[in-house]
Amino acid sequence: MPRRVTRTKARKRKEHRREERVGASLPVDLGSARGVTRDVSASGAFFETDASYSVGSEVRFAIDLDTPWGPAHFDCRGEIVRLERHGGTVGVAVRFTDSDTHAAPPPAQRRRR
Repeated sequence: MPRRVTRTKARKRKEHRREERVGASLPVDLGSARGVTRDVSASGAFFETDASYSVGSEVRFAIDLDTPWGPAHFDCRGEIVRLERHGGTVGVAVRFTDSDTHAAPPPAQRRRR
């Protein structure tokens, strides 16, 4: 009797990124919630939060970043393309649809918004 060989295929997720991502732990201001980035690229970001979102919805958020030229403030808008639930938090993958960058206001002005 011939032996049957069973092969298992490892599932590979198709890579959709066009830009190189950079690991970065940056605070994310979601308005009524907060989060922390895990990686960022020119076309999107992945952050973790305890807020509730759904795939396909629009999200607006802000990231403050210290650069060699001084603080920068990024107002971002994007489409949620993937969610990863991790216990009480959710990982949110966002494809940027729009962003605006400007010098960050001093910390005292940021709190008054």
